[in-house]
Amino acid sequence: MFRVVNNAGVKAAGALQLKVLKDVASRRLHSSYDVAVVGGGIVGLASARELILRHPELSFVLLEKESELALHQSGHNSGVIHSGIYYTPGSLKARLCVRGATLAYEYCQKKGLPYRRCGKLIVAVEQEEVPRLRALYERGLKNNVRDLSMMDAKGIREREPYCRGIMALDSPYTGIVDWRMVALSYGTDFQDAGGTVVTGYQVNDISTAKEGVAGSSDGMKYPIAIRDSKGAEVRCRYVLTCGGLYSDRLSQISGCSPEPRIVPFRGDYLVLKPEKNYLVRGNIYPVPDPRFPFLGVHFTPRMDGSIWLGPNAVLAFKREGYRVYDFNARDFADALSFRGLQRLVMRNITYGVGEMYRGLVMGAQVKLLQKYIPELSLGDVARGPSGVRAQALDRDGNLVDDFVFDGGVGEVGGRVLHVRNAPSPAATSSLAIGEMIADEVESRFAL
Repeated sequence: MFRVVNNAGVKAAGALQLKVLKDVASRRLHSSYDVAVVGGGIVGLASARELILRHPELSFVLLEKESELALHQSGHNSGVIHSGIYYTPGSLKARLCVRGATLAYEYCQKKGLPYRRCGKLIVAVEQEEVPRLRALYERGLKNNVRDLSMMDAKGIREREPYCRGIMALDSPYTGIVDWRMVALSYGTDFQDAGGTVVTGYQVNDISTAKEGVAGSSDGMKYPIAIRDSKGAEVRCRYVLTCGGLYSDRLSQISGCSPEPRIVPFRGDYLVLKPEKNYLVRGNIYPVPDPRFPFLGVHFTPRMDGSIWLGPNAVLAFKREGYRVYDFNARDFADALSFRGLQRLVMRNITYGVGEMYRGLVMGAQVKLLQKYIPELSLGDVARGPSGVRAQALDRDGNLVDDFVFDGGVGEVGGRVLHVRNAPSPAATSSLAIGEMIADEVESRFAL
């Protein structure tokens, strides 16, 4: 049973039954906690889970603005368990991904969550890609990625009969899983350990309280007040925010710099028609081109048996805008007025126009995919789902490729930790990220 405090009514999340306390007055009876975690995505849930398992003697609450958990990036992603090939050797991203993948497989096995270790081929289709592919292999070895090997064209055909390439990097440790299911399982662990989850709580103020909690003899034991858009208040000793697409705005509430800025990029997928699923067995990826900011199109099997193709990468006109026509005036203005985005666009104008064109014209997207599977035709695909990526940018237009922590300023600064950026692959790395964030919390706060 997954129990959630929510004054919006009873909802269902898959097979999980949500038990509700409907009135705000009831919620306020238990509105003081040692630690509040803001954000119910996979990073916030993994961090809350890790913290409560380390400190079961403390009281924890997790605050989520939506009526359910893990509805955004955690529930709108490719579902891949990455192995850690791409990242700079020795970097935090590389270490967290490699450890995170191992922890993810162990967690799913322990909890009985379904997954498939279907592997991945990174395929070179042009001779000029081969040196980059070999360099990627060396990088993966330095990152201690398991079971990597190189294969020739014959090996590619044996693994993926309809895929054409001259050389490929084989990563059999890559897998797939339903990351939202995993995130909800983290939430169950958190509640089973005594944590409280409050949904429908959109935080719009984090500040120091002026008085103690009414009816409490603890005085100012809970000096931080977290208020939502409906006027409800939660009091706590310490705050951790993991806001994903809104992480920059949450941090600015407590006086942090507006940079790095979160700029939303939407990725639109095509879906292979079921009768053509035989064309793809496992993940098929391109060799990354360092000239471009994003990876490029790939073939991704899903746990439900479908095959996703893509995505492109275009500016979203709304931070949680999963449809082409979704629009939010503030989000759009914030993005276009940001010098960092302007500089990124100017450096990649041709690439960006191409991505927009491929998003509108399915045939252009299919043409790219045919480089890997020539038998694929326009009639074999349909438009599929979309996801929105919270891309952190600095003012020079550089993609912020590492974690950014901030504590705010003034009286709240010593009691608040903002996770300003948790870069991809955050889902794969989530348990390892949770460990790292818990370490950071313990180093900053007197838990």
